[in-house]
Amino acid sequence: MKKIAVLVSGRGSNLRALYGAIEQGKLDAEICLVVSNKSKAPALEFCRNKNIPCQICKLKDFESREAFFDHLAGIVSLSGANLVVLAGFMMLVTPNFIRHFPNKVINIHPSLLPSFPGLDAQKQAFDYGVKISGCTVFMVDEGCDTGPIIIQRAVEVLETDTEETLADRILTVEHDTLWRACKIMLDGKVSVSGRRTLIKEEQ
Repeated sequence: MKKIAVLVSGRGSNLRALYGAIEQGKLDAEICLVVSNKSKAPALEFCRNKNIPCQICKLKDFESREAFFDHLAGIVSLSGANLVVLAGFMMLVTPNFIRHFPNKVINIHPSLLPSFPGLDAQKQAFDYGVKISGCTVFMVDEGCDTGPIIIQRAVEVLETDTEETLADRILTVEHDTLWRACKIMLDGKVSVSGRRTLIKEEQ
C-alpha cells in the first residue's frame, strides 16, 4: 500500500478529509506520518485519536531553517512515504527538502493560481471582486505557490457571498480535490514537462 506523509501547522481540515477519503475506500493509501511545526495544532489531537503516527518538529529547536528541514526530510524518508502533502503547513520548504523528494511534494492552495498566492488567498479574491475563485493542487518548487499545477477546481463567487462563506465553499471543494490529486500522483499518472503537468488518462 502506498504511503502519504502530511505536514501541518493548524487544525488539519484537509488532513481529516484525506483520512476520510481513505476510510471510505476512495483512496488506496495510508497516512504513515503527520508532522507539525506547532505543538498545539488541533491536527495532532486528531492523529492521536485515529492512531496516526505524529511528531512535533519546531524550528526554534534547530540552528537554522536548513537544519530544520534536513531533519524533517530524514523523518519523512524513514516513514517510507511515497508522497508528501503540505496541508496547511505554514512554512516555505527549503530547496534541499524538495531535492529529497523530487516531484513528490504537493500542496493545496485556496485560489486559482497564479492568482492570489500567499496568505489570505480567499480574502484577496473577495476583495479584488473576481467572479470565479477556487483551489489549486500543485507540485511544490522553491517559490511560494509557484510549482507546476496538478488540478484546479473553480468555485463561483456569489453576489451574496461574504469572505467567510466563500472560504467555506472553497474549503469544501479543497477536501474533494486533494484526495483526487493524491490518487493520480500515487498511481503514477502525473509527469512534468517544464511548467506543465501531463496526466495520463484511463484506458
